[in-house]
Amino acid sequence: MITIVVIDCIMTNRVRRTIQRIKDRMSKKIGLTLGKFAPLHRGHQRVIEQSLAEMDHTVVLIYDCPELDVPPLPIRRRWIEDLYPTIEVLEAWDGPSETGLDPIITAQHDAYLVSRLQGRGITHFYSSEPYGEHVSRALGAIDRRVDEKREAIQISATQIRNDTYGCREYLSPRVYRDLVTHVVFVGAPSTGKTTLAQAVATLYNTVWMPEYGREYWATHQVDRRLTREQLVEIALGHREREDRLVASANKFFFVDTDATTTLQFSRYYHDSARPDLLDLADQCRERYDIVFLCECDIPYDNTWDRSGAVFRTVMQRRIESDLLARQRPFYRLGGSVEERVAKVASRLDTFKKYRER
Repeated sequence: MITIVVIDCIMTNRVRRTIQRIKDRMSKKIGLTLGKFAPLHRGHQRVIEQSLAEMDHTVVLIYDCPELDVPPLPIRRRWIEDLYPTIEVLEAWDGPSETGLDPIITAQHDAYLVSRLQGRGITHFYSSEPYGEHVSRALGAIDRRVDEKREAIQISATQIRNDTYGCREYLSPRVYRDLVTHVVFVGAPSTGKTTLAQAVATLYNTVWMPEYGREYWATHQVDRRLTREQLVEIALGHREREDRLVASANKFFFVDTDATTTLQFSRYYHDSARPDLLDLADQCRERYDIVFLCECDIPYDNTWDRSGAVFRTVMQRRIESDLLARQRPFYRLGGSVEERVAKVASRLDTFKKYRER
């Protein structure tokens, strides 16, 4: 008799827990918003943040949009995940491509969403668009419109695509840096990198990043040498300044030297490099969109902080070999400053950041 009572109590507790889980699931508020986010702007963020403030859980669905010259879907997903780590992000690679409020088109979108979101129990649909009505109805969710008249944030993704620099105040710095083309000039000392970076920045009405290592070396060198740890500080300091400066860039951001060059200095003077400097050098392939290698066909400028023409030749061979070993595409720049600027402009004027590498 005691055994039966115990079993009955155990079963009763299991049933209670099951019922409670069902109740919790039914009472949980789950918000959804969707879009191409091409690019993600303050208006989108207002909608997302409204859901985060009101819901227990927020889902963001991102559509692929190959018809637009915008960052690919994985980049756009990364924006949202970096800015909002608690959000669940879904990718819509096979979603309907036609848009509009035609009943046939809306039916296609509704059917796709119902299938794609099956089992997620969306309770609220967040948007600032008229399609909020039919999507909410299809999902059995509450239609939650946010700033539909664009009174709080008067911008659209189309406007930003047409004038990204002019609209950058509507973009998170995290997003904006991915919309700028990062151009780096590498080469041994006295190959014209600084002069060229300044010249092309002026041509394109944008900003450029000086080589931080020269400034650091002048302050910290002892007997014209730096430690391996200090070379890591150079690479990190250079990147930190880049990340701040790129917010002011106009379409292109020109950079004098990257961490792969700092790595070569470490190996030249110490025959080794710290693991963190190796990691920073490895990240350069993804960090910069175009690499220009400045050649040694200009007179050597033997300033006090340099180590001679022979050193320039050796470092140039090291830097070029590193580019080849990493299978990192690059363009050679030789000739006068004017000739080099013309070559850079010729390449940039046809470059599509996410269409080629």
